[in-house]
Amino acid sequence: MTTVQHLINGELVTNVGRTAPVFNPSIGEAVRQVALADEATIQAAIAAAKAAFPAWRNTPPAKRAQVMFRFKQLLEANRDKIAAMISEEHGKTIEDAVGELQRGIENVEYACGAPELLKGEYNRNVGPNIDSWSDHQPLGVVAGITPFNFPAMVPLWMYPLAIVCGNCFILKPSERDPSSTLFIAQLLHEAGLPKGVINVVHGDKAAVDALIEAPEVKALSFVGSTPIAEYIYSEGTKRGKRVQALGGAKNHAVVLPDADLDNTVNALMGAAYGSCGERCMAISVVVAVGDQVADKLVEKLVPKITALKIGAGTSCGLDMGPLVTGAARDKVKGYIDSGVAQGAELVVDGRQLSVAGHEQGFFVGGTLFDKVTPEMTIYREEIFGPVLCIVRVGSLEAAMQLINDHEYGNGTCLFTRDGEAARLFCDEIEVGMVGVNVPLPVPVAYHSFGGWKRSLFGDLHAYGPDGVRFYTKRKTITQRWPQRANHEASQFAFPSL
Repeated sequence: MTTVQHLINGELVTNVGRTAPVFNPSIGEAVRQVALADEATIQAAIAAAKAAFPAWRNTPPAKRAQVMFRFKQLLEANRDKIAAMISEEHGKTIEDAVGELQRGIENVEYACGAPELLKGEYNRNVGPNIDSWSDHQPLGVVAGITPFNFPAMVPLWMYPLAIVCGNCFILKPSERDPSSTLFIAQLLHEAGLPKGVINVVHGDKAAVDALIEAPEVKALSFVGSTPIAEYIYSEGTKRGKRVQALGGAKNHAVVLPDADLDNTVNALMGAAYGSCGERCMAISVVVAVGDQVADKLVEKLVPKITALKIGAGTSCGLDMGPLVTGAARDKVKGYIDSGVAQGAELVVDGRQLSVAGHEQGFFVGGTLFDKVTPEMTIYREEIFGPVLCIVRVGSLEAAMQLINDHEYGNGTCLFTRDGEAARLFCDEIEVGMVGVNVPLPVPVAYHSFGGWKRSLFGDLHAYGPDGVRFYTKRKTITQRWPQRANHEASQFAFPSL
């Protein structure tokens, strides 16, 4: 069985020690294994990044950007290969994997603007013969810890921007689907990136803790569950690191009586069941305003859910593949059991799905609950599977209160034709990313991604303008060249204009 290796200082290396199986979730079998980093491996990656930093930080931003332009071309040229790698280890459909990669490429495109992004401000004569300007300088060695659900896109949220800002990067991707992430990082070297500027180390909590504890690592970016996000934020910041840690979600879609229900249902299907629900922006709760709206939604959703085309992710033309691991499948089934036990109405049950020829795969079919209440576990917790819950309320205000009371505030959306209602919703909802008739309001690359409340720990969101701020520190220089003929007396009062 082949081993997915680490990438350190431009070379593939395998530490002698622990490994973990990497499954093809469509067949339920391990197809390779991944090396898990020990302390020495992490230190080797840190040393490589630290050694590469002085030369890289002094490389002109335009030359850094040229690497990203070539990297973008290589990603596009290898699109089909990368999508197949994602699909084999994650389980998402080929079409979904291609879409994921494209959103990642958009972040590389944004990073290509480094010369513009890193421009500071300049003022001449802020005082007599005094000029002042600011400069965005890199932090040094920074690290990213990324989740299994987007092995291409989420790393591309982080290291292209960190690198064009002059930093050197250590990536710790998910050990569940590491192959595409490693391959993409190798393309950076093919694009001309110097050795040591990007390093990839696979691992589990031991690797995460080593990165947190290393004083050489100046900043940590994380995407994953809320408990781990909170842990990384707490442990990292108390060691003086800059941390952005994106956590969990429970994303609500509010449907008003005036909504176009056919378009709404089509949007909800993709948002709830795309990627088998393994998205932090997936819609997992529909808040129907009025019983009539709820009844119509159920009527229209049921035939579409039962008609979902589900199979091996590596096949084309499917709507949904398997969950990433057997443990994930069992956890989702446990949530469905809980919903039934707590009194929700199970309208469509996906627990017994079996895919012909892939009976050992980690499949759960599309599932729909109605008459869910806020006290139920399936409402409160992030399921991360193909389970959609309908909650019935009497007004838009009640729907908004429901959302604002939830501990998560990642994404939400409203389906309506009413501009006044939409404006009220956008103004008053306590959520970081909001859509109006847009079910997955993921910001484009030149904005920034991030939620509110317990969906984000840290002050700055991911990628976009916030990403530039996160991966740089501002330095302000005030400079004076007095005329030689003038000799001024000492000033003991605080200087002012």
